Amino acid sequence: MRLVRDRLDALGASYVVFNQRHFGECEITFEVASGAVSGRLRLGSRVHSLDDFGAIYTRLMDDRSLPEVVEATESSKRDYCRGFHDTLNHWMEISAATVINRYVPMGSNSSKPYQTQLIRAQGFRIPETMITSDPQRVREFWASHKRVIYKSLSSIRSIVKTLDETDVERLDNVRWCPTQFQAYVDGTNVRVHVVGDRVYATAIETDATDYRYATRQAGRAAALREVRLNDELAGRCVVLARSMGLTLAGIDLKVTPDDEVYCFEVNPSPAFSFYENHTGQAISEGIAQCLIEADASSLLSAAA
Repeated sequence: MRLVRDRLDALGASYVVFNQRHFGECEITFEVASGAVSGRLRLGSRVHSLDDFGAIYTRLMDDRSLPEVVEATESSKRDYCRGFHDTLNHWMEISAATVINRYVPMGSNSSKPYQTQLIRAQGFRIPETMITSDPQRVREFWASHKRVIYKSLSSIRSIVKTLDETDVERLDNVRWCPTQFQAYVDGTNVRVHVVGDRVYATAIETDATDYRYATRQAGRAAALREVRLNDELAGRCVVLARSMGLTLAGIDLKVTPDDEVYCFEVNPSPAFSFYENHTGQAISEGIAQCLIEADASSLLSAAA
């Protein structure tokens, strides 16, 4: 959020910021009439017409985990916080503004099997995958592919690991927690950030199975470098994000030594600062530009 704000400041854009921890000083109301949404948003002492917002960038945390809510002794405070966020989220889902990103499209990340089908529908290869709670099926899958990785099925972050003898000894645990297993794909990890029609690709060099935890798994941090995708692959990434209703997406690819491209998942709320800080890629500027362009477009539409 700080990176995007800095870019908006540098570009001279006009914007407002909602700090979730200040929910007690905020109020939102809206109504829908004849297909149009209208209302007001109060942030502290300032009141804004919802019609004035042409673009929104949201990275809201679960409001139930806010310190002000966790430490609240009055249920009325917790109820107000929940009600405010619920109304805010409903407005963002139906607003005419460009929202980066709306919640409904982001929902595909809550089910990796479902999202995998959306990825495959756009022509991307996916690793051979098995989801099971049967230990014997896992053993057979491992024997067939020799090298197998495993990870969670949901949007909750998990550490991707390579299945080894120690894991096999505790395979009975999958009876209580269905797990996703995939054939290991050799090659170079590439994270592609799509922002509208803009594409930023980063190659990650590491011996770790999960490059986010490279120091823990391989003893040294991963090396990140900016790369340029060919026009065909870049275009496919833009189409993939657009097909899922996402203006901003972090697409995880792996390019094999034979230049085959596999897609593992699409993150609808990527922590792009990790890649920007390592490579200098102007991803935050792309988001800021996208917001400004969307806002200008809405103003032109309103004038027309």
